[in-house]
Amino acid sequence: MASGIQDLEWFARESLSRGLGKHEVRKAMLEAGWTEDQARGALDAYADVAFPVPVPKPRPQLSARDAFLYLVLFTTLYISGYNLGKLLFDLINKALPDPTVRTFQAVGWDSMRRSVSSLIVAFPTFLFLSYYIGKDLALNPVKRLSPMRRWLTYLTLFVAACILIGDLITLVYNTLGGELTSRLVLKVIVVGLIAGTVFGYYLSDLRREARE
Repeated sequence: MASGIQDLEWFARESLSRGLGKHEVRKAMLEAGWTEDQARGALDAYADVAFPVPVPKPRPQLSARDAFLYLVLFTTLYISGYNLGKLLFDLINKALPDPTVRTFQAVGWDSMRRSVSSLIVAFPTFLFLSYYIGKDLALNPVKRLSPMRRWLTYLTLFVAACILIGDLITLVYNTLGGELTSRLVLKVIVVGLIAGTVFGYYLSDLRREARE
């Protein structure tokens, strides 16, 4: 497959160097059986500038610095999301206590303190890194194509989608069993809002990137 992609890139370069337009070259690629993504990827490697030969665009490179920033960014996102949910769960449990659980008060405060401590450290770090990386991407748009960024973004979408699906399954299961309580409904809403916000934000970011 790698050899085929190289052949496609060679074909794109040769066609553009002979004065053919990208629209014509893309049409020929599609008629030959290549997918839209493959054709676009081969043609987008060259800039739309007036020059006798095709001018390649700079390609994103994965640096240790970028890997570090993105790993810390998404790790703090996961920590923040998990502990926000855990804190809200504890607040729900405290507002609507389960009569079968007698030791909640001693355990609950310690759990809430741990969640708040995690949020105080992780969430500001996530916000700072989001701002810092956003400025870097504005100055160097080609970094939007970073493999590390794309993999972690899609991994986050996958995790958020799985949580949303599990959340809905829990809601339907308890509804069908006649075990739907105020505590459960509030917890389902909390999980849905957190996972849905993360999913919606990164999905819109990918769509905005595709438009650009």
